[in-house]
Amino acid sequence: MTAGKAPISRARLVGGLVAAVSALAYGVLALRHFARFEVRSWDLAIFEQAISGYADLSAPIADVKGPGFHILGDHFSPITALAAPVYRLFPGPQTLLVVQVLLVAAAIYVVTALAVRRLGVLLGVVVGLLCATSFGVQAAIDAEFHEVAFAAPLLALAGAAWVERRYTAVAVWSIPLVLVKEDLGITVLVIGGLLWWAGERRLGLVTAGAGVLGFLLAVVVVLPAFNDAGQYAYTGNLGGESGLLETVLAEPGTKLGALLLTFAITGFAALGSRWALVVVPTFLWRFAGDVPTYWGIEWHYSLVLMPIVFCAAVETLERIDHAQWLVPVAVGVSAVLFVGSPLTELADGDLYRDTPRAEASRAAIAQIPDGASVETDIALLGHVVTDHRAYWTGTIGDVTPEYVLFDTRVGIGSPMEPVTWAEQVHGGRWTTVYAENGIVLAKRE
Repeated sequence: MTAGKAPISRARLVGGLVAAVSALAYGVLALRHFARFEVRSWDLAIFEQAISGYADLSAPIADVKGPGFHILGDHFSPITALAAPVYRLFPGPQTLLVVQVLLVAAAIYVVTALAVRRLGVLLGVVVGLLCATSFGVQAAIDAEFHEVAFAAPLLALAGAAWVERRYTAVAVWSIPLVLVKEDLGITVLVIGGLLWWAGERRLGLVTAGAGVLGFLLAVVVVLPAFNDAGQYAYTGNLGGESGLLETVLAEPGTKLGALLLTFAITGFAALGSRWALVVVPTFLWRFAGDVPTYWGIEWHYSLVLMPIVFCAAVETLERIDHAQWLVPVAVGVSAVLFVGSPLTELADGDLYRDTPRAEASRAAIAQIPDGASVETDIALLGHVVTDHRAYWTGTIGDVTPEYVLFDTRVGIGSPMEPVTWAEQVHGGRWTTVYAENGIVLAKRE
């Protein structure tokens, strides 16, 4: 068993310092990636449109997913409405990036403060930094805004309460997870089972019941009600065309690697705690899904796992004699993964310089009047949503936009001749308004 526990005031101070440094680093990284127009995905644009709807006290419509698409027909994430007041004050995608950074920093604070309280300052700081620089956190920031950012502090708070045997608090912080994303209802069910296992029978039943009820209401009632097809949009992902068993067994190296690395970054200390079982539902749906991006350690899918395994590791390191010798293993694994990771870009001078492509993109967007409708590609989508009616070229349907904006060099699936393409697809006559460094803006006459 470890010795040298730190007082609460010192734990808060140290946790705050680690979280503040993390927030600064990740804030710079996220905002510079955005300013440089680095291509990620369409998700930031989707969430901005939805949260903009909440901010205007209207429906969360994400035209990027399709004209008039109601976001509650996609995933059950009403908790994102909490970002609406901030967005109303500071509208723009950068606001959502900062919100995500702060949510992640809050989780880092909780994990670090817990580790310092239970393990002492030195070992607690190491655990906190391992969590802060973990692949799940870095990948989530790199992938821009996603709803799972709201789960990170909740899972950290629930995990800290578990370690400290504050079981009512475990339930209080866990149950709101059903508002983050529909699959987390099953995670809440598992947490309820752990509370039952710990002897908290009634509390465990209530928590598990809340998880099951939240999951069923989301998947059976709410999501089909707002989905044009009248069903849960992701049911077909489980197994896909290949079948469930074949999908689970697909790319076993990638899946086994993700599983092992998730625990290896704690030196496998997390495996000494029952709390580690909370990762099971997330791994099950990811490995059973037929989407390859679910299987590895990229994107945002591992963010929810990081506070779980590090809280579990703290419990093991405190409870088991000599377990602290697993920490060097964690440091070694994390050091290897850190090489070439997004955080290393902070030492690259290019991160702080705009590219000619970014400058051209900004100049082109400045030519589009506020409120105008524009069709664009994933490379530019997140930059036109705030002040325009934005559509993605892959889901625009029958809408005829006033402008088309494409990155003909970097854009995914972008036409090489936007004017000719627009006339063929949308009809009418189109003229080029701006063309520089592969960025082409055309207007319908």
